[in-house]
Amino acid sequence: MKKTVAIGFLGTQLDYGGKGSTRWERWRPTVGLCQQEDLIIHRLELIHDARSRGLALRIKADIETVSPETEVRRVEIELRDPWDFEEVYSALHDFARHYAFDLDAEDYLIHITTGTHVAQICWYLLAEARYFPARLAQTSPPRKRDLANTVGSVAIIDLDLSRYNKIAQRFERERDDLLNFLKSGIATRNSSFNRMIGQIERVAGRSKSPVLMVGPTGAGKSFLARRIYELKKHKQRLSGPFVEVNCATLRGDSAMSTLFGHVKGAFTGAQTERLGLLRTADQGLLFLDEIGELGADEQAMLLKAIEERRFLPFGGDKEVASDFQLIAGTNRDLRQRVIEGHFREDLYARINLWTFELPGLAQRREDIEPNVDFELARFAEDNGSQVRMNVEARRRYLEFATSSEALWSGNFRELSASITRMATMADAGRVTEENALEEIDRLRRTWGAVRITDCVGELLGEKAEELDLFDRCQLSTVIEVCRRSGSLSEAGRTLFAASRRQKKQANDADRLRKYLARFDLDWQTVR
Repeated sequence: MKKTVAIGFLGTQLDYGGKGSTRWERWRPTVGLCQQEDLIIHRLELIHDARSRGLALRIKADIETVSPETEVRRVEIELRDPWDFEEVYSALHDFARHYAFDLDAEDYLIHITTGTHVAQICWYLLAEARYFPARLAQTSPPRKRDLANTVGSVAIIDLDLSRYNKIAQRFERERDDLLNFLKSGIATRNSSFNRMIGQIERVAGRSKSPVLMVGPTGAGKSFLARRIYELKKHKQRLSGPFVEVNCATLRGDSAMSTLFGHVKGAFTGAQTERLGLLRTADQGLLFLDEIGELGADEQAMLLKAIEERRFLPFGGDKEVASDFQLIAGTNRDLRQRVIEGHFREDLYARINLWTFELPGLAQRREDIEPNVDFELARFAEDNGSQVRMNVEARRRYLEFATSSEALWSGNFRELSASITRMATMADAGRVTEENALEEIDRLRRTWGAVRITDCVGELLGEKAEELDLFDRCQLSTVIEVCRRSGSLSEAGRTLFAASRRQKKQANDADRLRKYLARFDLDWQTVR
């Protein structure tokens, strides 16, 4: 049979017995723990500081009188301030690290009634994290009408939440609700996006550090930033407003003034003081979209504002303060911008603590269908009229929208516009096959003009001008398919889908690799 070992702080007031009474006339929790009829404490580890040494000796003698089967071991620790959280936690943590737990021969209890409230919180945290492989023993005084009883009662609490399925399920439901909130209620089917949302939820609830969101224009950076703000506000992590600005719209003196404010008379026309967006975002969240477009001076001042929470308004000689949380967005490779000398390395390092890459719509094709439903619901809310797609219209549209032919260069913003157009043209609140085919034709014409423009020139530079239009169009299509595919083999299967069926042993990856090599390109360069 295992022995029961209790570990607890000496409670100087309660364990003394109170003023104006003998110590046996009042409830003393440490002594009472060892007097329980249905709980035998074989050993008590009694933790105390040097100032309480005399009381600890008295408690030890009293327990030996009422419970001779209990061995009392005094554990004297150095504790200057029992209300200092860090000091108490460190002392208990060190005790746990060096204690020889014998789980085969002993069961452990942590006595949480005595000691400061800080000590009791530390006991809970250490037990919940299993630094102490113990249950909690909560002693309580006797009821007031039971004057003859000085022993009190004890409740044993097990922090293993796996034994409390309802509690565990409730925590899981709450977390699922938060993840669903960040996704705006859209049932995403993309596993990597789901993992990213889970990470964002944890960061939003635990960290005040800057967050960097990287992704193409229209991927939903601004929308997600606002949802993060609303989640932080729900968790009471901030109380101020959500402030958003696209840095690509800021130029010259107006950029400084917009971000950092200005004093009266700072420049011609500055007839009044301006707070600026950083001060407006005090205690709230500042979203700087396209942060890579900021000028050098603005980058330097922003770095100071992030690190010191203080900065100089434009034209001012007195610093102002603002405690804001920052989310930055970009569709550029900031690491490359640093190498090229266009973005400060120290600012990049400061905002790169939490970086999340938002995939474009072409990388989340499995999520197009739920987003179609979301956009139809949003159209109904904005316009006060319900619009639905008939079965054939939905089939035709989704077949095209999820195919490799659909570029979705404008990402979710482009999908939203596409659904809005069909819903607007729908008669009697129903999108027909004709509406869907008209929209598909419109998207094909739009993307046909896009295909042959930027990507070839981006990769080949001046050599692109030497290509015939035929080769340029073909190479452009190949590049687009490669960028939408997860691997060289996947891209090859898409590009050679028809001819590969006629071959006994298709080697699509090798065919694609040789094609790219004709233009001095490889898979990594194209990606």
